[in-house]
Amino acid sequence: MKLIVFDFDSTLMDGETIDFLAEPLGLKEKVAVITERAMRGELDFFESLTTRVQLLEGLSEETVDNICRNLPFMPGAEETVKKLKEYGHRVVVFSGGFRNATSHAREVLGFDADFSNILHARDGRLTGLVGGDMMFDFSKGDMLVRLQRLLGISEADTVAVGDGANDRSMFAHASTRIAFCAKEILKKEANVVIDTKDLTQVLAHVG
Repeated sequence: MKLIVFDFDSTLMDGETIDFLAEPLGLKEKVAVITERAMRGELDFFESLTTRVQLLEGLSEETVDNICRNLPFMPGAEETVKKLKEYGHRVVVFSGGFRNATSHAREVLGFDADFSNILHARDGRLTGLVGGDMMFDFSKGDMLVRLQRLLGISEADTVAVGDGANDRSMFAHASTRIAFCAKEILKKEANVVIDTKDLTQVLAHVG
């Protein structure tokens, strides 16, 4: 059995959840610029995340959930997760995004667990505050080590798949490091690079 850990935004899902959430507020372009810089490693992840979430203040929870239920999955996502599960592997998602999106994706795609952040709301609207499992640059690596210990799975049997700077910390604890349509900063840390939007190509690198 292997542990396969996927990033969510721009890896398992085709796009960035927070950019989609900013669109109804007319802030998609502003938020997308910050997101892009954060994924290139030019900004501190925690600071960029909290700054972007502040811009979502006032958005209704209903709108958030509707958007998160209709996010586009990456081509090949469903087939890839299904095959990995058939092989007997544990499939987990680590996301610097939000549980509204990753939990829905888990129900649809059938992976084992999701670790992500929570958008704080009051009276049905976002307050602009956020907290959760994946708030910092080091969060994914920290969670991966704890999960490996819990499941009894070694680094040699761990595969990490991601696209952005905040995926580097989990790459440090995985023997197979797949940069999927990734930023240059992550490609430098990878031993597999996939530049085509087809997640099924991951399967060739997982025994």
